[in-house]
Amino acid sequence: MKIKNIISYLEELAPLYLQEDYDNSGLIVGCDESEVSSVLISLDCTEDVLSEAISNKCNLIITHHPLIFSSLKRLNGKNYVERILINAIKNEIAIYSMHTNLDNIFQGVNAQIANKIQLKNTKILKPKKDILRQLVVYCPYKHSQSLKDVLFNAGAGAIGNYTNCSFSSSGKGTFKAGEKTDPYIGNKGELHVENEDRIEVIYPKYKEKEIINAMHSCHPYEEVAYQIYLIDNVFPQVGSGIIGDLTSKKNVNDFLNSLKDIFSVNMIRCSPIIKKEIQKIAVCGGSGSFLIEDAKKVGADMLITSDIKYHQFFDAGDNMILVDIGHYESEQFTKDLIFDLLRKKFTKFAFLLSKVNTNPINYL
Repeated sequence: MKIKNIISYLEELAPLYLQEDYDNSGLIVGCDESEVSSVLISLDCTEDVLSEAISNKCNLIITHHPLIFSSLKRLNGKNYVERILINAIKNEIAIYSMHTNLDNIFQGVNAQIANKIQLKNTKILKPKKDILRQLVVYCPYKHSQSLKDVLFNAGAGAIGNYTNCSFSSSGKGTFKAGEKTDPYIGNKGELHVENEDRIEVIYPKYKEKEIINAMHSCHPYEEVAYQIYLIDNVFPQVGSGIIGDLTSKKNVNDFLNSLKDIFSVNMIRCSPIIKKEIQKIAVCGGSGSFLIEDAKKVGADMLITSDIKYHQFFDAGDNMILVDIGHYESEQFTKDLIFDLLRKKFTKFAFLLSKVNTNPINYL
């Protein structure tokens, strides 16, 4: 199996299109045509993780955090990033990262946290815009159902938990075929009128190429008449954070103590405990302080995240508790998520979970 086979599957689940502008997810080092021997999965790629990959004869490392965020002007081993790159290349080890694209899918990083604290009725806290598109295509009536089926199979027509969503209206299409055409119906040089369906479906932009190719492969016309429209609607399946409910109201102190056990932390930073009981919880793995106002707007009793700055704790206000459990701690289950996804797909291939604790922060 080649690296590209693994990458292709991961990017079906978490397309690179969904990563934030500042991010650098994707294949950091290596050639996607290379054969894979075995894969090591880690939250970060450190020098110890690379040594672990070498020891276990893994030639692909998959991480959550990208090794490279900013541009490199030289590669001479002066820091750990450069040393890892040099040694990875020397040992023919590829490095692939799935970062904010994995954060932004509904069953991604934040779902892991939500599952660990047993949230129900979960949904994306801050859904993204500029993701959805609408395809309008005209097709002879007798071919419209087969065309819709092909579009659905390619990923069009999904709205929340509903699939095969479309709208059709009937009308008469006209065209005159030129001398260099090969018309499916009608004659060259003659105006033709055909009973057609106007088919409308929505789809996420990152599936556009596949959907348009599917449309052309199935449509009977030599020249397909279609339009693509940008839709301003939010896409509820993609975005930042997750909001959900505990199975019942919980005492705040008891719940905070349970967080310590679940995430293996001895210390939690939080804003003033202004409630005795909580039930509606927002979560965001990694740096999620940008979601404070969004969590307040939906009535969250608590936002669990990390990297909250001093002054941001004041932003919790009088109705919500801010909880910082640590960056590594909030994302520690991400490597398990990637491992499980790959193991279910490639059942006869060797995937290893890194045993290295890459957390650079120590609590004394």
